[in-house]
Amino acid sequence: MTAEPRLPWLVAEREGEVVGFAYAAAHRARAAYRWSVDVSVYLHDSERRRGTGRALYTRLLPEVRALRYVSVYAGIALPNPGSVGLHESFGFVPVGVYRNVGWKHGQWRDVGWWQLVPEDPPVEPAEPLAWTP
Repeated sequence: MTAEPRLPWLVAEREGEVVGFAYAAAHRARAAYRWSVDVSVYLHDSERRRGTGRALYTRLLPEVRALRYVSVYAGIALPNPGSVGLHESFGFVPVGVYRNVGWKHGQWRDVGWWQLVPEDPPVEPAEPLAWTP
């Protein structure tokens, strides 16, 4: 077994304060899934609808592709129309829902899954690379 490659973590700051972050993580631990990653973006409430999430993904998604990852997934606790809109604006498409999978804000939440599907997946993908900031 090999060590998991390093994946990108990005932080957004405003006036010296952390206001958001985005990262990529392995989609599954098994070797067959090593070309797939999950991505997430988290923002302070004051940063919503200010372009911070878009700026983070504008930087993160090309980094993920450059590392040779093929499929990119995002799990969104529902309902969250802002996050759904952000992901769909980057080309993510809905692929399914896990029902009552997350406990958040005192209640069970469904998590919707979106996928950024590659236009032309490689026939034989090259091994993913480790990220170096």
